[in-house]
Amino acid sequence: MFHQRLEHRDRLCLEKFPMFKNNHKGHKGAQRRKADEQQSLCAPSCPLWFQVFCLLLCASLLSCAKRPDTHTLVMIIESSPTNLDPRVGTDAQSERIDELIFDPLVHRDEHFNMVPWVAEKWEIPDPLTYIFHLRQGIHFHDGRPLTSRDVKWTLDSMRDGSLVTLKATTYNLVDRVDTPDESTVIIHLSEPDGTLLYNVSEGAFGIVPYGSDKRFNRSPIGSGPFRFVLQEPDSQVVLERNDNYWGQHAKVERVRLTIVPDATTRALELRKGSADISPSGSLSADMVGTLRGERNLEIEQQPGTVLSYLAFNLRDPILKDVRVRQAMAYAIDRGTILHYLFGDQGRLADSVLPPQHWAYSGDVAHYPYSPEKANALLDSAGYARGPDGTRFHLTMKTSTEETTRLLAAVLQEQLRKIGIALDIRSFEFATFYADVTKGSFQLYSLRWIGGNEDPDIFYYAFHSSSFPPKHANRSYYVNAEMDHLIEAGRSTVDQEKRRQIYAQVQQILARDLPYINLWYFDNVVVHSRRVRNLRPNPPGNYDYLATIELAR
Repeated sequence: MFHQRLEHRDRLCLEKFPMFKNNHKGHKGAQRRKADEQQSLCAPSCPLWFQVFCLLLCASLLSCAKRPDTHTLVMIIESSPTNLDPRVGTDAQSERIDELIFDPLVHRDEHFNMVPWVAEKWEIPDPLTYIFHLRQGIHFHDGRPLTSRDVKWTLDSMRDGSLVTLKATTYNLVDRVDTPDESTVIIHLSEPDGTLLYNVSEGAFGIVPYGSDKRFNRSPIGSGPFRFVLQEPDSQVVLERNDNYWGQHAKVERVRLTIVPDATTRALELRKGSADISPSGSLSADMVGTLRGERNLEIEQQPGTVLSYLAFNLRDPILKDVRVRQAMAYAIDRGTILHYLFGDQGRLADSVLPPQHWAYSGDVAHYPYSPEKANALLDSAGYARGPDGTRFHLTMKTSTEETTRLLAAVLQEQLRKIGIALDIRSFEFATFYADVTKGSFQLYSLRWIGGNEDPDIFYYAFHSSSFPPKHANRSYYVNAEMDHLIEAGRSTVDQEKRRQIYAQVQQILARDLPYINLWYFDNVVVHSRRVRNLRPNPPGNYDYLATIELAR
């Protein structure tokens, strides 16, 4: 059972972000700076910097947009939420907004441990039974009390076919849900499932009132810190503070999420003062760098969990040799790329799981930048250089998104130094992603957003039963030892046992390299100075809207 968040497809090329400046952390080899690399990495970004600078300069000539009133916070987002029914919506905007409107059974802390929320406590008397005890005094926005009947309805309506939802498979192992009284929910499983608590936490799960049908998304009613007011597709979503919230009340009275698809326009709106916040991931690194000079804006940057990775097709006759994959890992100077292409807005990655996670292990094989080791591995694999210095050709498929194409161009140059000729083929995202999901590629790069916050990512992306279209083992990686460990981790609820199991899983993945983990992006939020007490959280969600204040 695995919950995956889907992102706006063209902006970041995603699955479904501390500033290091000149002293970013990482393996020493990954921090080397060579003159030729500086030239190749700096040159492509200049036109974009110049373009953004000119556009921002021209903004002063534009007529001033209406500034937000003193009681309304305006946040600009890239795309409309597709469905604000938390049982249905799986895109990032739907889930992040739903987290403000609805409450889950349990909540994730900063290390992704589960803590009480609507369920003030729970017991697991055996691996097939979870007993949740609900808080008293919680009400939906229309005044109805939240009871066990609502929790049961939320789960059952996703499982019984009454809704068309991708989340149905998440709860495949739920056999039945019992409600012996208004404050007790008992979930019975058909098989042990170590991921159940994650799948009833925020983003994955939001409690809806009993009887909510397939039209519920038109006027969603939750019990969260904000209540839904209106949605105008491709224009805005408006929320108001829930003054009867059972938890800490929001400081902001009203939130207007304005849909602005173009990144340059988002930067202009911030500069003009017609918007208060541009959330993490909505502006490129060079745009953020330009906006740092604006006196009316502030930038918050914290470590994030979004993972950028390079994936191999292990069915390919060249890439099936682990020595080739390891050589490529040594040949990629990740620190240099992170510095010049992404403005040090991230940390080098050595696992699919983020470092904040309770199951993360850094005790794995590392691949610091070393062309010498890369060349030695390719020699040992029998790939001698030809007369032009080339050992073999590979093709990397990308989307047409600019940053992705720049990354491919840098990889092309770095791999050339060890005799690998990398051909780049760019496609519209739908075509690119279709090729990826059907295995028609040698190399590609994407990002995990949200999906890598639960260890079940290992089943979803690396188990031999998870080939597409069922799941996301798009590398076609097969390892019997890995399968056994993943199954053991899924079938126990003992967190310490799971931690030990997943430490082994991460060691094997670092050795076998179906992926090269590149970096975790920082969460970088740009906001006006009237916004106070904003601290981005690791997943990049919008829950800070419930705690920030507006200066009067």
